Amino acid sequence: MKPIQFLDSTLRDGAQSEGISFSVQDKLHLLQALDQFGISYIEGGNPASNPKDMEFFERAKHISLKHAKLCAFGSTVHQGVLPGEDEGLQKLLDAQAPVAVIFGKTSIRQVTCVLQIKPEENIKIVNDTVRFLKSKGKEVIFDAEHFFDGFQEQQEYALSVLQTAIHAGADSICLCDTAGGTMPHQIYEITKKICEIFPHYPIGIHTHNDAGCGVANSLEAVRAGVVMVQGTFLGYGERCGNADLSVIIPDLQLKYGIDCGFDLKSLTKTAALAAELSNIPLPHNAPYTGRSAFSHKAGMHVDGVQKLPSSFEQIDPAQVGNKRRFLLSEFAGRTTLLSKLKNIAPGFSKQSPEISKLMDRIKEMEHQGYQFEGADASFELMVKKFLGQFTPHFQVLLYKTMGEFPAQNGRMQSTAMIHVSVDGKEEITAAMGNGPVNALDIALRKALTVFYPQLKHVHLIDYKVRVFDTKKATESRVRVLIESTDGKESWTTVGISTDVIEASWNALVDSIEYFLQERSEDI
Repeated sequence: MKPIQFLDSTLRDGAQSEGISFSVQDKLHLLQALDQFGISYIEGGNPASNPKDMEFFERAKHISLKHAKLCAFGSTVHQGVLPGEDEGLQKLLDAQAPVAVIFGKTSIRQVTCVLQIKPEENIKIVNDTVRFLKSKGKEVIFDAEHFFDGFQEQQEYALSVLQTAIHAGADSICLCDTAGGTMPHQIYEITKKICEIFPHYPIGIHTHNDAGCGVANSLEAVRAGVVMVQGTFLGYGERCGNADLSVIIPDLQLKYGIDCGFDLKSLTKTAALAAELSNIPLPHNAPYTGRSAFSHKAGMHVDGVQKLPSSFEQIDPAQVGNKRRFLLSEFAGRTTLLSKLKNIAPGFSKQSPEISKLMDRIKEMEHQGYQFEGADASFELMVKKFLGQFTPHFQVLLYKTMGEFPAQNGRMQSTAMIHVSVDGKEEITAAMGNGPVNALDIALRKALTVFYPQLKHVHLIDYKVRVFDTKKATESRVRVLIESTDGKESWTTVGISTDVIEASWNALVDSIEYFLQERSEDI
């Protein structure tokens, strides 16, 4: 197969995903991370759509990229307007990105119903736009919007639009499954025809995931002959998202044997950063990069993986910068426990008396409501405490919360006071937050940052509460799971209590203690 180039649209199409709002600084960080990973083209945004994107391009001029070409996205010229007088095209030029990605209609239905112009007028618009941008020295990628729908509606017209863009000088054409509903076999058949019609011309693919086929469709397009794949990291995008490059890239390199030039050992790290900057937790079950991608729970699976990793792992997790995890639960036995202890407290065997005692302790805690399969950090701390290998980094002498009613500006303000001791030195501080748990979180970090400045990089990214003994209503025990991150790694801790604040507090303390244990060499 031909070498494949990738265009990442996380900063543009991904930013259109519900729940994502990148700051300019976020976009600059992600631009550098994607460039460092080795992406060929990075679409920075649409400079005509909002001032934030224009500011991004202005600041991006001062960043030296090692691998990627920066792209500015825009639409074809408006009807009845000369290209040189079109405001959108002028802002695209003002962005000073070396590559212009221009989308134009290839579906006759879209032309007549959405643009409400004659088919021949759309042809002229595509021609004039591409020629204008080429005259300004831009590399032009023409995104053939709604191409697969248009091809199935009226092949001749869809092909005439592609032919127009090519004759006008477009450097490459990308076939877009804009509504995301085309099936893999259709993508292959249609793309193969296009690659045969234009055998020496670079064709790309841009798919959406509305039918759950974004990745599969991109892979089929590669099989059919495309040389560029557009998508977003982690599949962010409009509606159901775009094709996920964090899956497509390892699929092509590891499954199809295409050397795309990426060091996949940095894949998981790059995915984690993209999730962090998007303020959306990386899905645990994300292929290759998720925490659960190489996690094993059933005793039979654990035993099989230890004897023959390929039994339940498609690849060595180290190939993509991930790691194997064994989940401790009611399905696990001593084999799983010993596997988990290997990096925490090595040297034990199934016959070690400590193992039996530790198993009993785990069962007792699980009966109380603890769940360690999703809280590795709390499990590690529990084991070290049980074996007498734990030294606390701080003592909490007192904590107190107070709530205020009524809510101010829709926020239930609470105040927390914390009194901590570190090596005999005490610190008292207070903080206000949106509820008592948030106030405690802020106050605890505020107090401990005096002693451990590294904590300023730590924050929560997920918080879950589950109620047990529902028949007891408000007297029920609750389990709180907290996921934290320092921007590089994430970890989960658990707390149990009949008091949701105490359960949250226990999980918070474990979270910080785990971080300080792991970073003890830096303290």
